[in-house]
Amino acid sequence: MRSSRPLVASAALLLLVVVVLPLAAAAADMSIRSYGDRSEQGIRRMYSEWMTQHGRTYNAVGEEEHRYAVFRDNLRHIDQHNAAADAGVHSFRLGLNRFADLTNEEYRSTYTRARSKPARERKLSARYHADEDEELPESVDWRDKGAVVGVKDQGDCGSSWAFSAIAAVEGINQIVTGQLVSLSEQELVDCDTLYNAGCDGGLMDDAFVFIINSKGIGTEQDYPYIGKDNRSCAANKENKTVVTIDDCNDVPMNSERSLQKAVSNQPISVAIETSGRAFQLYESGILSSGACGSDIDHAATVVGYGSEVGKDYWLVKESLGTAWGESGYVRMERNVKATSGTCGITYWPCYPIKNQAKLLNTGSERMLAKPHRAFPANVDMGKKSSS
Repeated sequence: MRSSRPLVASAALLLLVVVVLPLAAAAADMSIRSYGDRSEQGIRRMYSEWMTQHGRTYNAVGEEEHRYAVFRDNLRHIDQHNAAADAGVHSFRLGLNRFADLTNEEYRSTYTRARSKPARERKLSARYHADEDEELPESVDWRDKGAVVGVKDQGDCGSSWAFSAIAAVEGINQIVTGQLVSLSEQELVDCDTLYNAGCDGGLMDDAFVFIINSKGIGTEQDYPYIGKDNRSCAANKENKTVVTIDDCNDVPMNSERSLQKAVSNQPISVAIETSGRAFQLYESGILSSGACGSDIDHAATVVGYGSEVGKDYWLVKESLGTAWGESGYVRMERNVKATSGTCGITYWPCYPIKNQAKLLNTGSERMLAKPHRAFPANVDMGKKSSS
């Protein structure tokens, strides 16, 4: 420091060193909610912490270094996106979720396997056709109404179609009977093989038809999920809990108003596109329509809708575990210009129908599931951060 500088300037500089630099160092140690230039040491530390958090171990020679390189590239993408989000460019943030060590190609090959072409014609009715001037609730959240079980995890199996269908059946069953029962996705993976293909993809409509023809679906407790094809059906419903549905139908396509009407009445299965990095690394906020296309490759369940700071959204339950997104949920922009909606959400919405409060062989109370609660209301979604 030059001696000719005024004393007050020297004091100010000293204060900057003492106060600001430690704060900057602390910021560098934060998670992906910080961005900017990172040291190799800092990234290595983040990678080690991420591996511990997600239980990652790599056995193949050189695999850990390869995964580190993928992780670092994803982190760079996350930092760039979140910097733009802080500048108001995006309404959602990305983060180091469970997919942070996968390339986008690897992610797509495992988690985006829902069939985009149905094996049958659409089955439509006027039940959820909505006129433009029809009054609909401003917001709905079926979690708060006790019709949604906790977020599940499909694992490394392309079975999102089964999870989507099961969530919709769990919802309508609770609405009609008052009982929330966690049902078996594995039964669909193993037994619904006429049109659907287990871990290699399927469609929710066909799953509903299977449940109808099979006189119901068993519980998760009786037929637990293992995340792979058993290649043989082990369902045995005798003296066990079975939940039935009476019919199924499709919501009028390319109509967000009709989808809104449907969701105001029950959770709805949807097919969406999730192949991009924005979905892979999604952490929070409202996923904008420009973040994805409409080439559907994944299934999910719309369990509500609402608005935040003037932006409308769909509340979508995923099957990727709670370490992804907003504790396993994604909010997707609603009322957009594209007729297919954000990520093609209006292309193929469908739902089960249950006319009677009929729950066969209810068994013990331990078979009833606890409703999933909403994510904390104080989360600042706008500023934070298949199958």
